[in-house]
Amino acid sequence: MATRRNFLQHGMGLAAIGLVATPLIGCASRTEKPAMASAGAKPRMPKTSVPPQQLASIDRAITTPRGAPITEMAPPPDIFDAQILDLEFWLKPRTLEVVRPASNEKAKLLYWKDGEVIDSAYQELCHLLRDVNGKKTAPIDPKLFETLWGTQAFIARYGIEQPLEILSGYRTPESNSRLREAGVPAARQSLHISGKAADIRVANLNSEVLGSLVRSFKQGGVGFYYRAGPRGGWIHADTGLQRTWKG
Repeated sequence: MATRRNFLQHGMGLAAIGLVATPLIGCASRTEKPAMASAGAKPRMPKTSVPPQQLASIDRAITTPRGAPITEMAPPPDIFDAQILDLEFWLKPRTLEVVRPASNEKAKLLYWKDGEVIDSAYQELCHLLRDVNGKKTAPIDPKLFETLWGTQAFIARYGIEQPLEILSGYRTPESNSRLREAGVPAARQSLHISGKAADIRVANLNSEVLGSLVRSFKQGGVGFYYRAGPRGGWIHADTGLQRTWKG
């Protein structure tokens, strides 16, 4: 039976809505090395209906199915702002859907339910966020999964149901150095090295809007990386000090 841990010890959602004074997270920290990923996907979760007036605000921040950009504007602050979330949001089961373009992997995993982390799903998520180039897996900070899940679940409330693209997760020090030598923006003491950062993207969602939402969780640093082209840029999310930058 998979190992489970109590939500009441840690709970980011409770802090986010102001019920506790100290920021907490929804799953306990881990130090053991995760097992390799197992195959199999979980059933899709039902879609959330969206009032027309909310969709009217959102469609300014996304692109059409064909990829033709609409005028890119940040949505009103009362839409993409995690501080409006209530306790019910943080107590529901947490299913995280991710794709990893570098390895052509994808998964949809229920990793938290009834206040406890599902250890097997946590391990598989750590594997999916491994250093693909260095071929090494390391424990990922559970707070990072909280931010990733919260971001995905939040936008799903408004009818945007897309997997999170994980462009980079854990990096070995060697992989991080090679990126720096190749001119890729990578900090010398990057939090990717300690499993506390991920570079993410959501298809058809403006990176400015995505980054603003991640920042509203107030769980760490957020980097905005703008790039031209049909795929656009990406957002760096980490669980370090709260800070924002553009790269």
